Amino acid sequence: MKQPSFSELLAKYKTGSLTEEELQQFFDLLPEEAHRAYLKAAIDEQAADQQQLLPENETRTKRILQRLDAAMDALQRPGRIVPAHRVHFMRRWGWAAASLLLLVAAGGYFMARHHQPLSAPGPALAHQDIAPGRQGAILTLANGKTIVLDSAHNGLIAYQNGTQVVLNNGGLDYKATGQDGGAPVYNTMTTPRGRQFYIKLPDGTGVWLNSASSLRYPTVFSASERRVVVSGEAYFEVALDIKRPFKVVANNKATIEVLGTQFNINAYDNEKSLNTTLLEGAVRVTYASGAEYLKPGQQLQLAGKAKVVEHADLERVMAWKNGLFDFNDKSLPEVMKELERWYDIDVEFPADIPNIEFFGKINRNISLNGALKALERSGVHFKLENNRKLIVLP
Repeated sequence: MKQPSFSELLAKYKTGSLTEEELQQFFDLLPEEAHRAYLKAAIDEQAADQQQLLPENETRTKRILQRLDAAMDALQRPGRIVPAHRVHFMRRWGWAAASLLLLVAAGGYFMARHHQPLSAPGPALAHQDIAPGRQGAILTLANGKTIVLDSAHNGLIAYQNGTQVVLNNGGLDYKATGQDGGAPVYNTMTTPRGRQFYIKLPDGTGVWLNSASSLRYPTVFSASERRVVVSGEAYFEVALDIKRPFKVVANNKATIEVLGTQFNINAYDNEKSLNTTLLEGAVRVTYASGAEYLKPGQQLQLAGKAKVVEHADLERVMAWKNGLFDFNDKSLPEVMKELERWYDIDVEFPADIPNIEFFGKINRNISLNGALKALERSGVHFKLENNRKLIVLP
């Protein structure tokens, strides 16, 4: 008898018509990379097609989740031997499959993997809210003067050593006038929590700064190299200049050297690793104990020792620049770090942090209340206090 294909099993899973034997086949096929990619594509497709959370669909989703747990429990009943790693895998990807039925909520979709039933959102957020982050930054000139770009008007805001500094519709542009301005001076662009910004450097390189980040750079690059210093997270589109390599010093832990390319650096102090992800071109990353050359699609992770990820999830890496939170495979503390930076809040955890992994995406343009309501569908609840403190309830 012909075995059903993964797509056929997935279609039956969505309708709740899988037999126990077919459910076992479904989980046997999930470890294959092609099938996981198919599942992720199906989730993304459904998320793109649906625009709101309808009560009847939410109820249906809960029934499917309950049926999924019951089915997986049946696969582990006495007399059936299932290795521990298989149980974890089934739980993990079972919840991912269930997210096919989780509709777009709060401008995105997500799924949480844990072992508790879904519960109703708590009332603690009903009368408070915080707007999402927006375009904005603080420019500190070489002489110490600061300019809050959120409130500055378009046009020329500074003239430094033969370079015009121009604010233009939410971005900063450095334009060389051709006049010799002497020795280069250094400016610093800082994006506080709740802000992000774009800057075009004197050589034409574009830099997108995520929230809680900074970039130090000269108003004019030298004849031999282009060097900047970054902390936090930034995406670079480096203008090609074979005679002058472009070097990025990240948190004094690594130096990324390129000629002309596109890459993302995540170098937050409170993250476990410093990650450099290459989208296009080639880069050389030098660190205390060695160096690595990256090809497009690779990611270098520095956390004590270096690790090269051959096929990085580029959509996940670039989610922040594309207006999304990508919470795939992230724990509750990891999710909260991103919310702290974007909504300018401080998160307080209980002694026993809920062991939850999330799956999916949420739009960064929604308010904090909207994001938390989506997350509360995982069973975790929050209390927002007036001083911008968010308490994770036990």
